[in-house]
Amino acid sequence: MMKLLLIPLILLYFSAFSQGDYKSFVNDKDNEYYQSQSFYPVKDFNIEAICKGTKAKNVILFIGDGMGTSQVYAALTANGGSLYMTSLKFSGFSKTNSGSDYVTDSGAGGTAIACGKKTYNYAIGVDMDTVPMVSILELAEKKGLSTGMVATAAITHATPASFMAHNRDRNNYEEIALDFLKTDIDIFIGGGRDHFASRKDKRNLLDELAKKGYQVCDSLNTSISKDKVAVFTASGHNPEAKYRKNMLPIATQKAIDLLSKNKNGFFLMVEGSQIDWGGHDNDLPQVIEETLDMDKALAVALEFAEKNGETLIIVTADHECGGLSLKNGSLEKGIVVAEFSTLDHTSVMVPVFAIGPGAEKFTGVYENTSIFDKMKVALGL
Repeated sequence: MMKLLLIPLILLYFSAFSQGDYKSFVNDKDNEYYQSQSFYPVKDFNIEAICKGTKAKNVILFIGDGMGTSQVYAALTANGGSLYMTSLKFSGFSKTNSGSDYVTDSGAGGTAIACGKKTYNYAIGVDMDTVPMVSILELAEKKGLSTGMVATAAITHATPASFMAHNRDRNNYEEIALDFLKTDIDIFIGGGRDHFASRKDKRNLLDELAKKGYQVCDSLNTSISKDKVAVFTASGHNPEAKYRKNMLPIATQKAIDLLSKNKNGFFLMVEGSQIDWGGHDNDLPQVIEETLDMDKALAVALEFAEKNGETLIIVTADHECGGLSLKNGSLEKGIVVAEFSTLDHTSVMVPVFAIGPGAEKFTGVYENTSIFDKMKVALGL
């Protein structure tokens, strides 16, 4: 009888001890613990003003590479319980499997969003048979809209490349750079200068871009004087968010300022590229800071949309990375305690947030290819 009484007491003791230890936020791994030093305020935008148009003239697509729901909620926690992306009125989920694998890579994931069809992992703007597919950016160009891309990685990296290049393998960076000369994209900002200027074939694509009428810059501080602009912010990839300062919000503003001059409208893709890299490294601080960085760039787009009234804004991801699990935290203190289950991508659905004319079409659960279809309808392409 005494033994039977002791068992629940022992269980209660260990339960209380483990729960108390759990709430202490102790984590042996520095890269799986985060405490914010400050919160940025999330402004309330006028939703009616953003949605007042009956049809979208502009689309601004944000892609958080590797950003699943856990990444979003970790960033929300780190900012004291609020983000711009989670304030968007309409939301849904995207299924990310590729045409060849249960777990997609960024090439196939980006291509599905950009071109509207599933393809094999590592493909860039081509179908399962390596046949080139027309992207939403190229369709927008054909209709007379201005187009642009911004990325915190090299602009030739998988996700941005999917919107304007066509290649059998995402690693063919120098071949992908050549495709930038085959389109009329109005502005692109990101790293990857070496893929244009330090090439094996000795061609200087920077000079060729200049001959096509581009203003070629190495800094966001350069004053824009032409209608076509190429800004290279790094020779390869840009550094992580804590070293980039406000590069992504500034680049987003510059792109919008240029593209919005076109009365026909514009398409802009903005990638928070390095959320994915934090996932691959199982580095929670990087995941959070990169997600917050993209959220601040989103604020720039929302400010424009509020004044414009004809701009559809979409925030999504190509896949989740790291298998991030949130084990504990504090919204008041901006603390996140987490654990990763893999160093690679996972198959889980990713969130889609939207606001503006046509945003209601982005609710529900659907294939990642449907994002292309919905953008195409929204712009009347």
